[in-house]
Amino acid sequence: MGSVPAFTLTFFPLRSLLVIDSMASIGLVFFMFIVGVEIDPDVVRRVGRRSTLLTIVCLIGPVLIGVLAGIILHSRIQDGTQRGAFVTFLCGILCVSSFSMLARTLADIKLIASDIGRLVLSSAMITNGLAWVLMVFSTALAQSKGKALSAIWSVISGGVFSVVVYMAVRRAARWVQKRTPEGEEVAELHVCVILVGVMVAAFAADAIGTHAIFGAFVYGLAVPNGPLGELLIEKIGDFIEGLLLPLFFAVSGFRTNLYSIVDAGAVFLLLIVVIGAAITKVTGSVLAAFYMEMPFHDGISLGLLMNTKGIVELILLNIGWDKMVLRDQTFTILVIISVISTTLITPLINVAAKPSRRYVAYKRRTIRWWNPESELRMLICAHSSREVPSLISLLDISHPTKRSPFFVYALYLVELTGRASTLFVVNTNSSSSSSLESHRAAPNAGGAGFIRHQSESEHISHAFESYEQHAGGVSVQSLTAFSQYPSMHEDVIALSEDKHCALIILPFHKHQTIDGTMEVTHPAIRCLNKNVLAGASCSVGILIDRSLAGTGARAQRYAVALLFFGGADDREALAYADRLATHPGVALTVVRFLPCIGAGGSRRRQDRVVDVAGENDDECLAQFQANGGGEAEYVERMVGNAEETVAMLREMEGRYDLYIVGIGEGMASPLTAGLTEWSECEELGPIGDLLASPDFGSRASVLVLQRGKYREGSEEIEMSGGAVVLPMPAGSGK
Repeated sequence: MGSVPAFTLTFFPLRSLLVIDSMASIGLVFFMFIVGVEIDPDVVRRVGRRSTLLTIVCLIGPVLIGVLAGIILHSRIQDGTQRGAFVTFLCGILCVSSFSMLARTLADIKLIASDIGRLVLSSAMITNGLAWVLMVFSTALAQSKGKALSAIWSVISGGVFSVVVYMAVRRAARWVQKRTPEGEEVAELHVCVILVGVMVAAFAADAIGTHAIFGAFVYGLAVPNGPLGELLIEKIGDFIEGLLLPLFFAVSGFRTNLYSIVDAGAVFLLLIVVIGAAITKVTGSVLAAFYMEMPFHDGISLGLLMNTKGIVELILLNIGWDKMVLRDQTFTILVIISVISTTLITPLINVAAKPSRRYVAYKRRTIRWWNPESELRMLICAHSSREVPSLISLLDISHPTKRSPFFVYALYLVELTGRASTLFVVNTNSSSSSSLESHRAAPNAGGAGFIRHQSESEHISHAFESYEQHAGGVSVQSLTAFSQYPSMHEDVIALSEDKHCALIILPFHKHQTIDGTMEVTHPAIRCLNKNVLAGASCSVGILIDRSLAGTGARAQRYAVALLFFGGADDREALAYADRLATHPGVALTVVRFLPCIGAGGSRRRQDRVVDVAGENDDECLAQFQANGGGEAEYVERMVGNAEETVAMLREMEGRYDLYIVGIGEGMASPLTAGLTEWSECEELGPIGDLLASPDFGSRASVLVLQRGKYREGSEEIEMSGGAVVLPMPAGSGK
């Protein structure tokens, strides 16, 4: 459109270009400051051997190709410019990986906290640093007309500048944090001084011969992560990224002149160079993955992720154009190639790096199939500290011991209200736990909101740590996850898969008020629970809390009832109740509901309910009783229909502190027929919904359980009142 005279003169007259260019430069300076704030420099210090190896193998190929191509192509497409500057600059362009775009991509595909995510982010930070050094050296060579000594002095000056700015700003920022009372925001005066310092650092960096955005980036690195950094991003993030940064893209569009391309061979040669550098990165990543004994698929993923470009490459190209390192034709070709490669790489990453095979390795991750003498892994989720006491009470009556220990992942779920995904995840280990926190969740997740969530996270972590210290057989790891509700279930499921958990405990989307009524905490929590139930491969429980921490604790004994109607979910609930039965402070009653005929209440023949594991209800109950079931009481109740079932449950009101029941997914029983038509929360199952309903009038808490699903093509077969035909193994002789 810029080649159309009427369009250019109407929308972008010459008198406006200087203003647009100036505002774009200011926006770019502050954007690089934001990028610096997002990055934790301590990660570079903790870079391990694997990250170093990946960085080296991903740099060797692009550097060699850049040197050879720069020497060969300079006389053809860069005549009149400094050759050494062009060669160095081309190496930097081929090596760079866009850290900010890479972090966003990893967050979108839920890999930012994985081993691959941490590995590739650490390597990208190193390659980014090398690209900036090469950029400073090449621009210094171009300005000094090839004098290597002047270029070396510019690099040294940039290094000294970085050290001085980092140390000075670090100390000043810590001084500001000390003068800010806990729980309060940083004073507006201090925020203004820090933001003015961004322009001062940019001016100083430009004065010593590097570039203004380099100074702003180093200045941002010096700002400590935490409330101060979050507040600064909250103040300027939307304005910079929403208004000023688009002007930079507009300016880049003005400079990209398609009519400057007069050599079609140059386009082909530069395209071959870029593709060759990308292939060497993928090849190097595959070799590094092979050396580190990682799967071939992970090596391909690492290579594609290391080829992520985006805005950083565009910034470097504009710097090369400003400093006369690149001519118009070369600049235009490289910009077009950058746009095309970014467009192609991102979908490839989404396909190749998305962890779609995570479910293959684990099949029977349920309580029933877990060895009682091995460590049971649980993921307990909480949306606020209000839910923690009852969750800890449930954990306590589950009776973890040194012989049958629990490893609990306590996950604090925080709603991400901004438009961006979690950008950077850092594990901070303490003596007994670690926290998984996002240092920049979104532009408007900082300030008071960050402080509130940080305080809430500390309360939850301290509560579980305190329980861990006083209880035997429990290890706790506290984590915090920032995510938007529509995708929060993916984080929960991914964490349960990565940690090999057998059970996920979720809070109900309603909480009990002072007057005893149930009030909706957040409507999106219900969707979260339904999505986890639908997608998790391990067992899932939903706790409807009615002061579980207080009812049983006051009497020093919990009265628990397991309601058994039959099916896989009820058998899973029975396996969980078996653990409770051994607790000296739990009085467990197993109530089995059976169909009867006529007024005499005679028992009907119970059809066997079989699934792919070859289980049925009678065998599971017999095994439970044979094992002793602790001191559990076992009773049977004969009912003829759903109406009698409800009446029997109403007779049990007031006797128990906790009901445990299976969801009964896929089960069609005459004992519950018709209840689903009146269900308010169908995800709880017909009995769970009835017990959680305010019409039921019970003050007892309810735990509904769903058994983990089988994977790798296996399908659950659940039938009542009919035959089930299962394929027999070949050669079984049956």
